[in-house]
Amino acid sequence: MTATAPHFGPSPSTHAPRRPLAAAALLAALVGMVFGLLLGGAGPASAHAALTGSDPQDGAVVDTAPKEVTLTFSEQVAMGDDSIRVLDPGGKRADTGAAPRDLQSGSTVKYGVSLHTGLPDGTYTVAWQAVSADSHPVSGAFTFSVGAPSETTVALPTGEAGGGLVGTLYGIARYAAYGGFILLAGGAAFVLACWQRGAGARPLQRLVVRGWMALTAATLAMLLLRNPYTGSGKLADAFDLDGLKAVLDTKPGAALVSRLLLLGASALFVAVLFGAYAKREDEREKKDLTFGLAIGGTVIAAGIAGTWALAEHASTGIQPGIAMPVDVLHLLAVAAWLGGLAALLVALYRTPDIEAAAVRRFSRIAFGSVLVLTATGIYQSWRQVGTWSALTGTGYGQLLLVKVGLVAVLVGIAWISRRWTARLVTSGTGGEGAELRADARDEVEESRAAGASDAVAEDPARETQLARQRAAVAAAEKKRIRDADPDRSGLRRSVLAEVGVAVALLAVTTVLTSTEPGRTEEEAARTSTAAAAPAAEGPVNLTLPFDTGGKNGKGTVRMDIDPARTGANELHIWIDSIDGKAMDVPELKLAFTLGSKNIGPLPVVPVRLTEGHWTASNVQIPMAGNWKVAVTVRTSDIDQTTIDKNVKIG
Repeated sequence: MTATAPHFGPSPSTHAPRRPLAAAALLAALVGMVFGLLLGGAGPASAHAALTGSDPQDGAVVDTAPKEVTLTFSEQVAMGDDSIRVLDPGGKRADTGAAPRDLQSGSTVKYGVSLHTGLPDGTYTVAWQAVSADSHPVSGAFTFSVGAPSETTVALPTGEAGGGLVGTLYGIARYAAYGGFILLAGGAAFVLACWQRGAGARPLQRLVVRGWMALTAATLAMLLLRNPYTGSGKLADAFDLDGLKAVLDTKPGAALVSRLLLLGASALFVAVLFGAYAKREDEREKKDLTFGLAIGGTVIAAGIAGTWALAEHASTGIQPGIAMPVDVLHLLAVAAWLGGLAALLVALYRTPDIEAAAVRRFSRIAFGSVLVLTATGIYQSWRQVGTWSALTGTGYGQLLLVKVGLVAVLVGIAWISRRWTARLVTSGTGGEGAELRADARDEVEESRAAGASDAVAEDPARETQLARQRAAVAAAEKKRIRDADPDRSGLRRSVLAEVGVAVALLAVTTVLTSTEPGRTEEEAARTSTAAAAPAAEGPVNLTLPFDTGGKNGKGTVRMDIDPARTGANELHIWIDSIDGKAMDVPELKLAFTLGSKNIGPLPVVPVRLTEGHWTASNVQIPMAGNWKVAVTVRTSDIDQTTIDKNVKIG
């Protein structure tokens, strides 16, 4: 993930919520709406490898059929046996069907397929699909023509790789995986570092266990969906054993399997944390076990975070050796902050005895997370965006600006949070002060019940029942006193609000991980523009033979278009007879037509310069494209012909 919001501690407010369940339901509805909008608006994952060039180029018209078709990409891609297909106008395979050949040279990533010999004239379609180095599928299609464009029965695909139902399910699994990791790692860290007595609290146990279950289920789902997600797009292929085997041989597949193995180790960690550790009463033994669990949990959490770093954004692009450990630190800081915030929210609403000291410890941990998130977030933003123009002119940069806005909101809350946290600790109305009042109330209740307990001492069943009732009354009274504390109530409400904003921020961050980085998007656009532009060192030269059918009606038109780009162009036309000498004709006309945009014909009337030499100045070409140049030659009062040829301009 990229830059994530800082948090300086919980944010109490001055008014206690009267209906916590209603507030929690409203938060759940808002969170669901945020995820729904993001899932609905994000679409299939954007490609992180871009097609930067091809030979022949998109829309090109070549005189003779090429021997092969080559594709050039902005970064490393994985190609399958059928990743590049070339189809003739009738929809039949024009390539030999062999696996794409790796034609890489230096930093240039290029693949090619051989074509059959003797291909007829017409329009050919090139359809391709691959997997970029950061695990996301990429696909596309384009056409070129041999001789002249023709009708084709092949329809260019409109959908992107990784879309449809499979893409939606895979995206949901990605969200669930991030959320599960944050609850698992952050919840466990909150118990060990902030509130060790919380290891025996059922609500916190359920939170961490559900995080483990969500991460495990999401990882299994991603492993099964990986084959159709990067291939056919058919849900039934999720259970194709051959496809699953192929996935296991890839870097993303290996990362998912490694995550499952680490989740097995984390299950043992959770069992010890909420089992032996929660029941341990000897302080020295518990201290030693705390140290061991902290070391083991950190290693497991770093390993799980590494499965993202090794297979996604950080593993490709510039400085991967630095980016991967930075990404691991970033994920761990996010988990400590957001997972701890979720654990604090659960403790405040579902447990009656969390003390102010635990809140104070979490505030310090959250502040440390801020420092890590700030440093790693700035580095990741620079690495993925690169320029100011990419920050505002690319989808990745615009999402990052939305995220920065959410960060600003949390920074404003954090400024207030520090003051309210200090008030909670020093006022004595929260934490230990409320606990003392609750304990005093417990003593009164116990003294009142002493007589009744003596009366039923001879009835063990009745005594057990009364003991349970007294414990329930004491817990309810303690909770009532704490809920009446305005500082504690304000703290609960503010933490609830923070979790809502933080979840929205996490959702935006998850979308960012599936969006093409601004740096690579700009680089791909520049490379594509350069590849599509004609050579800057000279004009475009055309040769068109003609025959008007009359006496001395055969000859050749030679034309130079300079610089053959959008805007003003200079035209020079020479007319030669069949013996190569300059040929004078009574009339010569030209017209330019861009059929793909329904532009033209744009007439051009050249001026005769000398015998056989005509010229036209300031010929305006409004846009780049594959233009048809039609030349009309009249050799007598009744003999004339029109000849044409397609040329790439702009």
